[in-house]
Amino acid sequence: MPDDTLTAIEGIRVGHAEIEESSTGCTVVLFDRETAAGVDIRGGAPGTFGTDSLNPLNLVSRVHGLFFAGGSAFGLSAAEGVRKYLAERKVGFESGHGLIPIVAGAIIFDLALNRTGIYPGPDLAYAACRLASPEPVPEGNLGAGLGATVGKLFGFDRCMKGGVGSSCIYGAEGVKVAALMVVNAFGEIVDPSGGVRIAGVRKSSVSRSLADTMPEVLRSNCFGGGFPCPQATVVGVVATNAALNKVQLTKVAQMAHDGLARAVYPVHTQYDGDTVFAVSCGDIQNTEVSLIGALAAMAVTEAILRGVRKARSLHGIPAAFDIEAGI
Repeated sequence: MPDDTLTAIEGIRVGHAEIEESSTGCTVVLFDRETAAGVDIRGGAPGTFGTDSLNPLNLVSRVHGLFFAGGSAFGLSAAEGVRKYLAERKVGFESGHGLIPIVAGAIIFDLALNRTGIYPGPDLAYAACRLASPEPVPEGNLGAGLGATVGKLFGFDRCMKGGVGSSCIYGAEGVKVAALMVVNAFGEIVDPSGGVRIAGVRKSSVSRSLADTMPEVLRSNCFGGGFPCPQATVVGVVATNAALNKVQLTKVAQMAHDGLARAVYPVHTQYDGDTVFAVSCGDIQNTEVSLIGALAAMAVTEAILRGVRKARSLHGIPAAFDIEAGI
């Protein structure tokens, strides 16, 4: 069976590492060569690193590694671990005064599950780099997805488990477009193929049944829960073996957000930091950018659904698997 995850794109390695006692982790995406990249940020509360360099107006057009981490803003220090790993292997941008690894990434808020004060940092990211592999990406409660949750519209006590998921779309003439997403959404997760809610807000803190949230939304002028700060986001990367530049990849990242809109409701809220990177890891020429973007949206939707379906319950927070299995 062919690889149907991000590593189906040749030249990509993915590694996960976790702090089990803190229910948090880090996921890294490494490339066997300098990789053109773009990014698009839609959420109202992003937590990102290195994204300014990917602006099409700016000089640097390539990255050497990406990271996704829990820990909220504390998790941004994971960048140093990725940079250290790459520098030791003499991977980086030639500055004229030595090689500088170009690293970018994004974090999720998982502090509601992590009360230990221990967060993903350089050491954990370095460990994830050492574990990075071209094998099919493990999914669910791993890496940055360990502490991920979804369905927080009416408070954390009614949420469900999220996770990390990946998928690959095989197009014509050898073109592939793949995605890896860390699903920690404020909103609910819906399978667009049948319009069925698969994870989201539960009827109560002790229930394993999904609530019909629309009547509650229509009766209110704000979401419940009294959030003092943003506590959600969906972050990830799409990759293709088509040869695209930074400008084109920025468009692909923009279109990839359509995949979030199909699977997450509501999406891109003020509570979310939704961020999608896009990278080109191949040499297939004369591909239509809009086609790659459309395939990217498909891959993102499937990766989100897989991340939630492959997650398992944690600390009493049920997963979609529990509901579908009748547990």
